[in-house]
Amino acid sequence: MSIKKWSARLAATLLAAAAVVLVAQPAAQAAVPDRVGFALWSGGVVSQAVPAGTTVSPVVPGRWLVKFPGQGIPGGAVHVTAVHDALTSPNGRFCQAERWGQDTAVPPNELVWVACYRTTGVLDPQPGFSVQFSASSGPVGGGLYGYMFNSPTCVVGSTYNSVGGANTCIHAGAGSYSITFNGLASPGPRDGGIQVTAVKAGAAARCQVAAWSSGPGGQSFRILCRNNLGVLTDTAFTATYQLKRSLYGPAFPPNRFGYVFNAPGAGPPSTNYNSITGSNAWGGGPPVWTIKYYQLYTTAPANSQATAFYSGLDTFCGLHRPWWNAGTDAIVEVNCFNTAGNPVNSAFTSSYSSRI
Repeated sequence: MSIKKWSARLAATLLAAAAVVLVAQPAAQAAVPDRVGFALWSGGVVSQAVPAGTTVSPVVPGRWLVKFPGQGIPGGAVHVTAVHDALTSPNGRFCQAERWGQDTAVPPNELVWVACYRTTGVLDPQPGFSVQFSASSGPVGGGLYGYMFNSPTCVVGSTYNSVGGANTCIHAGAGSYSITFNGLASPGPRDGGIQVTAVKAGAAARCQVAAWSSGPGGQSFRILCRNNLGVLTDTAFTATYQLKRSLYGPAFPPNRFGYVFNAPGAGPPSTNYNSITGSNAWGGGPPVWTIKYYQLYTTAPANSQATAFYSGLDTFCGLHRPWWNAGTDAIVEVNCFNTAGNPVNSAFTSSYSSRI
């Protein structure tokens, strides 16, 4: 089905979904998140790590094991974004989750296996990725938030919805998925932010957002997943939606988080959010976009993720280098590549979240 046909069908679906029946939730409001871990790995010492003591260990060249101490819990969602080093990876690289789960320690640690690939489909041994794990339960007020982990055939595994709605997935063809966070209602046409990560062991995979619609029934997205050659390929994936909430779930605290949608150029105002100043600024362009998250920088650990948005091209996006600061502003640089690994002018979503 074409994106135009999908968008037309989606408009009718969202109107019908406005009356969605919400899943019953406990009366008591649970903490969000129940568990969280994130880290920046550029080789050597792990930086930007939550909790303290997080480690990254090589498994084989191009594969790593991330251990988040004491954060083991069933379910949750993982996101991984490659850090593109222009000197060691001049033609781009992309990273994905292979799997995650608990170990037998008491309390259990959360273990996340990460793999990074070159556009040729071979593992890339150069270190450089940003990884986040989070798991939540129970309803929570203030902003909107949800995540899901879907199998290659669209069986919804771990899932969370801050208003108790049912997150759904439809397998629309090879490598093509329609997902909806039911009940996470907003005015539209696009509101908030979205991050997507491919989950596959043993072979290269990457996913991008292809279409996005917000409305009274919730948030709906078309997701396209491909192999390194750009061929649409079924794979598991995670998706996390945020509206005035951090990418790992909470809001106020933490007091420093934000997101943007590069269309390219500014997306709708409701896709550009900053918890301190209200909005962010960005500019530049291929090969590098520079996002200034005003007043969000602190010495506390933070995490940043990026996802390509389909605008007529098969693209993938990552971080040009680790985020840095200009005074109190957090600076995030994003670059995007086509199937061959050449820089392109792609749409993308970016998210930045501090621990405080």
